[in-house]
This record gives sequence, C-alpha cells and structure tokens, in this order.
Amino acid sequence: MNQYYIGVDLGTSSVKLLLTDGAGRMIGEATETYPLSFPHPGWSEQDPADWWAAVQRGLQRLLAQIDPAQVRGVGVGGQMHGLVMLDANDRILRPAILWNDTRTGKETAYLNQEIGMEALQARTGNIAFAGFTAPKVLWVRANEPKIFAQCRKICLPKDYINYLLTGVFATDVSDASGTLYFDVEHRRWSPEMLDLLGLDETMLPAVYESGAPIGRTTLFGLDAVVCAGAGGNAAAAIGTATVRDGQCNISLGTSGTVFLPTETYVRTKNPALHSFCHANGKWHLMGCILSAASCNQWLVETVLQTKDYAALTPALTPDAAARQLYFLPYLSGERCPHNDGAVRGAFVGLTHADGREAMALAVLEGVSFAIRDCVALCPTPIRAATVCGGGTKNPVWMQVLAAVLNARLQVIRNEGPALGGAVLAAQADGHPFEVAPAVEAVIEPDPALVAVYEKKYAKFRTLYPMLKDFFKEEL
Repeated sequence: MNQYYIGVDLGTSSVKLLLTDGAGRMIGEATETYPLSFPHPGWSEQDPADWWAAVQRGLQRLLAQIDPAQVRGVGVGGQMHGLVMLDANDRILRPAILWNDTRTGKETAYLNQEIGMEALQARTGNIAFAGFTAPKVLWVRANEPKIFAQCRKICLPKDYINYLLTGVFATDVSDASGTLYFDVEHRRWSPEMLDLLGLDETMLPAVYESGAPIGRTTLFGLDAVVCAGAGGNAAAAIGTATVRDGQCNISLGTSGTVFLPTETYVRTKNPALHSFCHANGKWHLMGCILSAASCNQWLVETVLQTKDYAALTPALTPDAAARQLYFLPYLSGERCPHNDGAVRGAFVGLTHADGREAMALAVLEGVSFAIRDCVALCPTPIRAATVCGGGTKNPVWMQVLAAVLNARLQVIRNEGPALGGAVLAAQADGHPFEVAPAVEAVIEPDPALVAVYEKKYAKFRTLYPMLKDFFKEEL
C-alpha cells in the first residue's frame, strides 16, 4: 500500500501544499492565494479565515489525485510572529497582525529601553523587534482594550490551521521562539514575559518539538497524524537539509533570511541576530530582512505595471554593476541589522541615463547588500550556502548575490518549507525519511564582480546612517 505525506507552507500571499511519497519524492502540489491588507501605513493584516479556506481548497485538490486513506501525516509550516486572537467561542476577534507589520514602534521601544535588551535576552534569548508577537500584544492591549479583554486564546498563524485540523491547541518550539515571550534556551514559555504582557499561560498553546504528533485530522477522508510543524524558516531549513553546524541557508521570499544551525543554544553578541530553536531539536541563529523578493515584485508589478519579469532581467557586467545607483530595500521598514520600523525604501543616485534595467539591477543589488548586512553579523564567515525561495528564479540575481557575498551558492528547487512540513509529518508518523533537495544550479562568484561589489557595498553601508533620521516618526 502506498503511503503519502502532506507538507503545508502557509506563506504571506499564498499557501503551498506538497504531496510526497514515503521516500520524500514529490507526487503533487497545489497553491492557493489569499488577500493581504494594509489598512494604514505600516500595518499588514490578514483574515485567518482566508488561510483556512485556502488550505481546504488546496487539500481537496491534492487529495483528488490519490486515495486520502493512504495519507499518513500532515505537517504545517508558515509565516512567523503573526498575532491570532480568539474569543471564548474560538471566534476570530480581529485580523491577524503579520510579521511585516511595523505599527508597534512605541511598544518595541518600551521593551528594549524600559525593560531593557539585557533583561529581554536573559528571559527569551532575543530583543524586541516590531514584527515580533509580544509588541503586538502590547499594542492591542493599549489600543483595542475591548478586544484584549475578550481574548481567550493567542496563537501563531500555522497553529491556527493545526487547531482547525485537529482540535488541539498546540505550537512548536521554532515558531514560539519568535514571539518574545518564549524562553529559547529552555524551550518553554517565559513566565516573566507573560506577566509583563498580561497573559495567562492558559491562553497559550501547549509547546511541542516540531516533529512531535499533536493529534489527528479526519477532514476530507483523511485519517492522518498532524505534527506540531515549524516556523517557515525552520521548516525551509529542514526541507533544504540545513541541520548541522557550518551550514547556511539563505531564503529569498517575501522577506529574506540567513539561517545558521547550531548544536547548542547561543546567546548572540549582536542582538540584531535572532537566536531561535530549530525544528531538529537543536537551535539556530538567523538574520532577517523584511523585504526581499517583494522588492523586485514591487518594481516590476507596482511601478512598471507588468508581470513580464524575464523582459526586465537586467544585463550583468562589471560596468553595469559599477553604476553608482543604489536601492535601499526597506519598503516595510527593516529588522536586521537596523531594527527600524520607520525607515523606508529609496533610490539614491538616479540620473537621466538610468532606465528600467538600471533600476532593476539596483533592486537586486540592494536586497543582496541587505542580506550581506545579516551575514556580516554571523559568528563565522559564510563561504557557501544553499538558496531557496522565489527570488532564486532570477539567474542574474543569483550571480549578484554570489558576488556580493563572495560565496558559492547552491540554488535549491523552491519546495523548502512545504517539503520540511512533509519531513516532520513523516517523523511524527514514525517513518522518517532523509531529504535530498534538488540542486538546480551552482553559482560561483565572479572575481570581477566581487571586486566591484566590495567597493559598492562599502558605500551602501553609509546610506542608512545618513538617511535614518529623515524617516523618523514621532512615537
């Protein structure tokens, strides 16, 4: 009898579902989109009901290909940090506040300055960022007290899906790590942070390791175990086999991340680098920029009003790279290394000679420079990395990134988080399989481009300090 596993990647703009066999080979996939709302500048919200409707549509499409009774497990990964609030009857109290929402400048400053970064790191392993869940809890408590008073359950996006699949209110250690009320070193909720936020632990899901079974789902003819799942970046790391010291995975999705597994808990010297639990039972360090492939999408679709990405792929030569046009990729503010929700994107150095190609190349360079900002914080040099995410579809971008980082890149087929979910589902079912992600290309850094980008990156780093006060908002 065949056996199958389903991995789910609950992204920011869509959910991707992947069907694998018991050896991890892809049998089918389905993608369903849902809307994203920006009701005020700096706000980013979604209706959790839209996620659930999309997951159900995707499941029905996948299961039409097989006998649902042959599916042994389901694993969900997805966008981190989002605040989902439910009342006593499990009704959604307000739209989820997402990871790239920057409304919590005042709350973030209070946590970092009044409570103090040292105290936050001691309790959670991390400092406050506007996108983390704890500042959002404080914002709702201060600005929507009636909603806060009605709240009986708080969870993260993928945990809401698991709750509807199983009826079990659970989370995993990797996703919980990004809340700022989770003790990453000891893998448990932080009582000191819960007191600070005015939360009772009964409002929070039970915490499991990522591959642990939490319940079963019988929807759509299934009778399958559901694992605790993982935050999107940890799920992507499982899907790309980034699980050992010395490895590095870079993700170029809506956001961009640099992911480094660690065997032991590391309290980072630079607090802009996150210290989180990994989905493999260990830990990882991570740098995150808020806008990556979304910057390219913004230029192509919003500014240039087209979806013909191939026609806008710029030519890459040392002369083109040396052009003194810069792009700051801070369309949603920035997390690492600046922790600045007020900063915004900008082109610097435009001339009459700069057309669409020059601007397109500047965007690819700007995101790559921001990724290098994260790499610069890592405790060891990065000379090789795997790369996954939608941005990998652009071959010029891969050449730019390799040269900016001066690193050898292995481009992985874009199945990371969903495949990671399937791996964790198989683990929960007691039939783990080894994952061997498909390498689509290997990019070596071009020495001529490396030399150009070394000088250009040095100038890029001077721009944020010069412009940051221009974007400051009154808190």
